Amino acid sequence: MNVLNLILWIPLAVGLVGFLLPGRVVGWWAVLGSLVSLGLAIGLLLDFDAASGALQHVVSESWIPDLGVRYDLGVDGLSIFLVLLTSAMWVAATVYSALQGPDRARNYFFMLGVGQTATLGAFLAQDLLLFVLFFDLMLIPIYFLIGAWGTGERVAATIKMIVFTLVGSLLMLVAAIATAVLSADAAGGLTFSIEALREVPLGEGSQQWIFLFFAAAFLVKMPAFLLHGWFPDAYRAAPLPVLALLGGVLSKVGAYGFLRVVLPVFPDATIHFQELILIIALASIVYGSVMAFTQTNLRLIAGYSSVAQMGFITLGIFSLSPDGGDGAVIQMVNHGIVVGVTFFIIALIAERTGTEDIREMGGLAKRAPVLAILFIIVAMATLAIPGSANFVGEFYILTGTYESKPAIALIAAAGIVLAAFYALRMYQRTMHNRLPDGLASREISLRESLVVVPLVACIVALAIYPGLITSRGETAVERSLSALAEPAAEPTASTGVKP
Repeated sequence: MNVLNLILWIPLAVGLVGFLLPGRVVGWWAVLGSLVSLGLAIGLLLDFDAASGALQHVVSESWIPDLGVRYDLGVDGLSIFLVLLTSAMWVAATVYSALQGPDRARNYFFMLGVGQTATLGAFLAQDLLLFVLFFDLMLIPIYFLIGAWGTGERVAATIKMIVFTLVGSLLMLVAAIATAVLSADAAGGLTFSIEALREVPLGEGSQQWIFLFFAAAFLVKMPAFLLHGWFPDAYRAAPLPVLALLGGVLSKVGAYGFLRVVLPVFPDATIHFQELILIIALASIVYGSVMAFTQTNLRLIAGYSSVAQMGFITLGIFSLSPDGGDGAVIQMVNHGIVVGVTFFIIALIAERTGTEDIREMGGLAKRAPVLAILFIIVAMATLAIPGSANFVGEFYILTGTYESKPAIALIAAAGIVLAAFYALRMYQRTMHNRLPDGLASREISLRESLVVVPLVACIVALAIYPGLITSRGETAVERSLSALAEPAAEPTASTGVKP
């Protein structure tokens, strides 16, 4: 069996088998399944041909032939590290959850498995309708994980999240079907193949409204400024391991969709709306940074920080330059790890203090120097200190943006300064100052280290060798951008497709 099929479907299969096992072992069965999936993802990376710009380990099977839908999977430099990020973060979330022992464990770990399969499917799909189906499938497990195992106003939060994301998903479904139908004559028949659609771009008018539909779905998922209304409530309500996945992995699917689908398939519309998306990205950076500095809840500090960092990633993609695109790919992976481990550390702090409000914390480093060291590494990565992998990603992004939009790049650079304020404030208020009465300062345990230490080690490793990502992703980024350099042509009157 092709390795991509194994990576994709093992999490779901493990979740189904879990219903046959005793509740006390189902969590560790899920951990074993996630470790197998991670091992396969590491093997995929070791076997990856960095010099090739083509898809590798391709799976191509007919699925719904009458509609032109195929079961097409593949991996390249855009997706290889996102597949690895997904697998690694799911191991961490599954281990943490197994240690906590959630209620209705079989259902909980089944939903985690469905979420991992859906996310991996979105990163691996090479058929546009298959991509949309996996993209939409991600909503279902997250809805149940927050609604059933969340805290506070979890029902209202899940309803708001579903309304926002479902509207975006429906718009994307309409856009995907329209793209295939309008391209059918030029493509020689109805097809949803992303590669085939790339070869027969639509006329500029059709591209523009379809672009806006896709952009709405992706910007809601990230989330971006003005389309982020669902996220504060969802972040307050979500279980922390689920929140690590939501902020660390699922938000990257939107950014990936721009690189995989929008830029190569709708190049004219991408150029037309470049400045609009850059302004949204810039607003996300400034707004997210300012809001992170004003929050007192640790979840929301990290959440608004993610809004700002996703703004940087969007900025890099829509700089429409190789440097900006490379920086976006680096930053997707870096930010996924950094924000994920941040939420796990927040969980450890909340266990020790009984609160997530930084006004009621302080002095936790007094008897926990190892935890303090791990947290300062994460905080320094968040503020993109020189020498960190985040610094490399943001440097690429700002360099690529400055080449075409210097004013936007200079304003965006202020986000780095603001990040220093909220990251250091978060660290200082939790780890230093006086230890308030009634709070316990204790060192990170061996069990807790199983989740946090490997992720922090990944942050350090990527800081030492960021070229691990750039050397494998730059060819795929250049190929995604290549459609933008092709000369535009007038659409034919009958099909709206460029001749």
